[in-house]
Amino acid sequence: MTKLYLWSAVIILSLCCNKSFSQSYGLGFFSHEVVQDQRTGLDLSPGKNLCFEDGFDLSFDLNFLPNKDDYFGYILRLVVNDSENIDLLYDNDFKEKHHFKVIVGNKFSKIAFEIPPSTLYHHWNQIKLRFDAQKSQLTLFCGQYIGKATVNLNKGSCFKILFGANEYQQFKTSDNPPMKIRNIKITEDGELKYHWPLDEYDGNRAKELVGDNKAGVNRALWIKKMHYDWQRLGSFVVKGPASTAFNTKKDEVYIVERDSLKTFSVSDTKLKSLPFANKLTLLRGNYSLYDESNNRLLNFYADQKTVSVFDSASRTWSKDYNPKTPITDNWLFNKFYSPKDSSLYMIAGYGHFIYKNQVNKYHFPTGTWQQEQFKGDVFTPRYLAALGQSGNGAYIIGGYGSTTGKQMLNPRNLYDLLYFDMDKKTIKKRYELKVGGEDFVFANSLIINEKERTFYGLIFPRHRYDSKLQLIVGSLDKPEYKLSGSKIPYRFHDINSYSDLYYSRSSKRFIAVTTFRDSTDKTHVNIYALNSPPLDAPDKLFAEHSSFWYWFSGLFLVAMGIIFFVFRNKKATKPLYHAQVQLLADPGEEVKETVLIEETVTGNKSSIFLFGDLQVFDDDGQQITKQFTPLIKELFLVVLLYTIRWERGISSDKLKELLWFDKSNESARNNRSVNIAKLKSILDKISNCQISKETGYWRINIDTAVTYTDYQEYVNIIKDKSHLDHQKIRRLATIIKRGPFLPTVNYEWMDSFKAEISNEIIDSYLHFSHSVGIESDPELLIELSSYIFYFDSVNEEAMVIKCKALVHLGKHSIAKNTYENFCKEYKLLYGDEFQKSFSEVLVSTPGH
Repeated sequence: MTKLYLWSAVIILSLCCNKSFSQSYGLGFFSHEVVQDQRTGLDLSPGKNLCFEDGFDLSFDLNFLPNKDDYFGYILRLVVNDSENIDLLYDNDFKEKHHFKVIVGNKFSKIAFEIPPSTLYHHWNQIKLRFDAQKSQLTLFCGQYIGKATVNLNKGSCFKILFGANEYQQFKTSDNPPMKIRNIKITEDGELKYHWPLDEYDGNRAKELVGDNKAGVNRALWIKKMHYDWQRLGSFVVKGPASTAFNTKKDEVYIVERDSLKTFSVSDTKLKSLPFANKLTLLRGNYSLYDESNNRLLNFYADQKTVSVFDSASRTWSKDYNPKTPITDNWLFNKFYSPKDSSLYMIAGYGHFIYKNQVNKYHFPTGTWQQEQFKGDVFTPRYLAALGQSGNGAYIIGGYGSTTGKQMLNPRNLYDLLYFDMDKKTIKKRYELKVGGEDFVFANSLIINEKERTFYGLIFPRHRYDSKLQLIVGSLDKPEYKLSGSKIPYRFHDINSYSDLYYSRSSKRFIAVTTFRDSTDKTHVNIYALNSPPLDAPDKLFAEHSSFWYWFSGLFLVAMGIIFFVFRNKKATKPLYHAQVQLLADPGEEVKETVLIEETVTGNKSSIFLFGDLQVFDDDGQQITKQFTPLIKELFLVVLLYTIRWERGISSDKLKELLWFDKSNESARNNRSVNIAKLKSILDKISNCQISKETGYWRINIDTAVTYTDYQEYVNIIKDKSHLDHQKIRRLATIIKRGPFLPTVNYEWMDSFKAEISNEIIDSYLHFSHSVGIESDPELLIELSSYIFYFDSVNEEAMVIKCKALVHLGKHSIAKNTYENFCKEYKLLYGDEFQKSFSEVLVSTPGH
């Protein structure tokens, strides 16, 4: 019955989500940009040769990675019977007409051809080599080109087929061009014999679809990974309140600091510095923008209604700012330059506890500044929105604000998509997104694709300091979106942080830039890149599909779930039961509450606890934790955590990387087999708890109706924060009261799990606290803030909640003590005084 349910789910998911798999893939090759022993090589038959009775065809898709310095090297080397080489190489000599050449032995053959750069760098090109043993002939096909060469072949010849760099016998080479390869196929007598798609995400093995003859990869640059994982291109610290801009024509990020202009090339990751010839008094709240229509860099400060233009030839700015001015009243607004009316537009923003909905315009020909009057739909005052220029205006989406503009009067997250029309001076609402999970705001810019009627933006939760940026793809016409790519670490401290999204048309990459100004008046800049099109994030597979599939698949799985649990309940031998649990509230207080534990017990007492010290109990209630040796314990934990957190489990390659990275492939495989056999014998003591590899990934399958696992319960609670209620909050408390997550277990790979759990618990309690009014349940808010302090002793939002709740109960002295203890912890951790007074805390909104 379990298998029927699982396979039904798989079928439904495959039917409704198949579009998410039609993405870019292939193997990229590190080349001359790295040292010789870091370059990429692909061996189609590690440890052996491939033999053919007569002839065979070898085909593959090829293109080159753009914007590299050197393209010389071996694309493909075939070694025939370990005695002679046949090479396809690229010669980048500008004097040559045909850069692709075939070498046989130590002589150039007659095969030489060219692929136009516009095709070579931006499209896949199929190359086919046909080997005919009877005629001793090699024929190469590429597009319209057909070339032939004489080669020394015999029937039954064996080949070593190597792409890129290799270390094979006397045929070693470390020269290869920066290229991408995919869809390698070998056919014999018209029948497909081998097929390596090269669509892996990571690892040093490439699957082969016909006979499972895996290829070996050294120093792989998987293309699919480049379409999912953001790659950090640069990270550096500059002086003062720096601001950034992007030149899409040159693929350069500009960082404007106090005494110089830093230019970062995203194509070669080189950073250059150009000192200013005159003074630029950068003030907090300055912003920069690159005007592509006039090829000029702009820096502006809205409070002084001043826009300064940089002259790169003279290294001077056209204007400077008055340093004797109050702190800016315009933070984190949106901006764009319109060549149509030669004007810079600045929209919305925040300052001095007021959210803005103004549209300000600076007209360059006259040097005048004016506030535009607009009509149409309601434009709620906001900041932390995103803007994307399009047509005669710009799209604006999301943000955080309030209908009155006042921070103290019910601020909230906004999810409306608006269009600002410059000609008509109107704002029209297109739709409002329906967000069911965690609330989010936006980085400053949107990337608009009018042809496909889509937009790309970066979102993040504004209520977290250790936040994450996530790329989303949305529709310009319908209120739907999906998550794409991995997450980018982002320190968000309100007006001290800034994030933006750009798009490089030449390299077809998204560029994300984050800045963070610290207490020493230095700005930390990070630059990331992600190949386009981005791969969908796994937890939003349904987002791009029709509502029919959404409802059909949901109803189908619910129906199957009901059948499954009815079947399961018939086997139960004991009814529901109640258990007394202890809930820790404020220090020194203890609250007892009876909680219904909704689990059907079959007579067994097996359980697995990961919060607090690791404890595993078998069917008889006996603790078997001591039976785990250190290595088996780590194996057990890594497979269990990957199973629960990501459901599919963990691959053999990933296990080798984490546990047996210093072993050869054969040694690692032997170690894995031995230790998995030992782990299986331990898990046999727990009913319906097995380690398996049915799906190609190692998993630990646990029947939660029989064996209780606190980490599984925890994941079930926090996976949907929008449906947290009092009972779930209490259940979460019963889990974490045992202690932190595996506090005595310290594996490097586990650090991300621990950090994620701490953040999720804090986020869940804060999210729930926002739904509870201080007047309605101040005691619960005090309890929640205390739980948060267990994981983050200087969480400002928790301190504000607790102080306000205590004051509401009339406990003013306790509230003051809470504030003072927080200030001490803050000073101890950051070495700086907390800036808000107690009275300011009581009237503030958490996070500001």
